Amino acid sequence: MKKLLIAASCALALFAGCAPVAERLQTGDLIFVGIPADYDLDADSMDSAIADATGGETGLNRIHTAIAEVDADGQVWIIDATIKYGVDRHPLDTFLRQFTLRDGSLPTFEVKRLRDDSRAEESVRNAKQYLGLPYDVHFLPENGAYYCTELVYDSYLQEDGTPIFSAAPMNFKNADGEMPRYWEQLFARIGQSVPQGVPGTNPQAMSEEPTLRSVDVAL
Repeated sequence: MKKLLIAASCALALFAGCAPVAERLQTGDLIFVGIPADYDLDADSMDSAIADATGGETGLNRIHTAIAEVDADGQVWIIDATIKYGVDRHPLDTFLRQFTLRDGSLPTFEVKRLRDDSRAEESVRNAKQYLGLPYDVHFLPENGAYYCTELVYDSYLQEDGTPIFSAAPMNFKNADGEMPRYWEQLFARIGQSVPQGVPGTNPQAMSEEPTLRSVDVAL
């Protein structure tokens, strides 16, 4: 009788189109925050400046990357670096509230997982070593501060200690080759030239790394 019920359920699933079952978040998953390319961001915000400099051709500007950790009780924690809180660990619902858009809607949250996730838990432990450090407004390597993808880059390591992800010369200019006012003002305030071309990372490029695969997770 049990086999008949299973067979009937499978037949009904096939008849209905057999929609894929969403996966669960796992420790080490990366969450990319995406804003539609035509969304009206505050022109004087870091999010807008990042979107202008790194936006892709998919209609979605990825502006932030966060690390997921699932504890023994199944609660989801987020580890990320933001300009407001520095490197911090907080519950998933706090993360979602932080990125709620001005009109009350949520951005697109894309979850990606390492194709080889055997070192995922170790990567999260690495990230937790940096909790409490400030946000890297200088966007420079190895200065005791972190921006979002820099945290991921320094935490996700291969067995030999080299980064899993790649770095490339950073671009702060918009699609027209102009420097957004936000970056000019930010770096003028801290007495530093814009680090155009300095090796670094960004959410758009990291989301496209071949070492990651997309997973269907509802947050």
